[in-house]
Amino acid sequence: EPRQLTFAEAIREGLDIAMERDPGVWLLGEGVADPKAIFGTTSGLVEKYGADRVMEMPVAENGMTGVAIGSALMGNRPVMIHQRVDFTIYSWDQLINNAAKWFFMYGGQSPVPMVVRMVIGRGWGQGPQHSQSFESIFSHIPGLKVVMPVSATDAKGLMIGAIEDNNPVIFIEHRWLHGTVGDVPEGYYSTSLDGGCRIARTGKDMTVVGTSYMVVEALKAAEVLAEIDIDIEVVDMRVLRPVDDKTILSSVEKTGGILTVDTGGKTYGIGAEIVARVCQEKMNMLKCAPMRLGLPDYPSPSSRALVENYYPRAEDIVTAICQMLQVSEEKSKMILQPLLKARDELPIDQPDPAFTGPF
Repeated sequence: EPRQLTFAEAIREGLDIAMERDPGVWLLGEGVADPKAIFGTTSGLVEKYGADRVMEMPVAENGMTGVAIGSALMGNRPVMIHQRVDFTIYSWDQLINNAAKWFFMYGGQSPVPMVVRMVIGRGWGQGPQHSQSFESIFSHIPGLKVVMPVSATDAKGLMIGAIEDNNPVIFIEHRWLHGTVGDVPEGYYSTSLDGGCRIARTGKDMTVVGTSYMVVEALKAAEVLAEIDIDIEVVDMRVLRPVDDKTILSSVEKTGGILTVDTGGKTYGIGAEIVARVCQEKMNMLKCAPMRLGLPDYPSPSSRALVENYYPRAEDIVTAICQMLQVSEEKSKMILQPLLKARDELPIDQPDPAFTGPF
């Protein structure tokens, strides 16, 4: 029988299995042993494995990153955890100049098998310094692998796969996903980081490539568009680096169009890179100009009133595809009504009734 876990429970189970199989796997970070346990993802692990393997750290991001790198060079597999991606800024020198380059600089003799978990997301007035998304920055760095799972299945499989990988892996979680539920197989399984994209929904009229939580919004949009016989293929770009060109280009060849929906910035973002690759390889297959959705070129506001039009949502995806496929304004407005009505029933910084926190 299918077994359902939340996204957070799946990550915790992946960590538990990896730690049980390999005594060289250990956790460190601010809050790993806290009662809230990083949104529940490290719950019970310090009791099971002890404080030597689940290590609470001071507010010293650069220092603890150096500790993790040194541990990885000595043959361990540390998992370092940040409750906000914003906190990683203090450790960029270690991540970019040391972790990412060590294997190359020393002729492939010294791998750096470490995972750095980072939480992105927004809501409840977190504002410019706690709502950022740096996935495009990390994806720009040779030597780093970057993962952004959206399903509970992948949360577990990619966590184990990231820990087993011999490269430094940036593992990015959207906090709105932690409470989502999905089928998660029992026991050990590992998803290779070279496995690339996942087809979250098959379709024939348009390809939507999404990252992280935006895949959820893309699937909502696809259901609405199906009411007017527009069949959307949704590609979950669960691994950002290395890029899975094959799956994306194959989908575009089938549908003849592409819209990217990014959790990060639109300018110089992941979507910009994917659109560039599609135009370079499949320009003659495109039936309309590609489009990108992402964050605008200013920091996230704290005010709920100002944040209303900052983040792309299912409504924006529907509007963009209707524009690309030249759907009449009358039809567009008709199918948007249920989405807009449902959105009006919740605060703008709450994705759906299932999300109740934590902050």
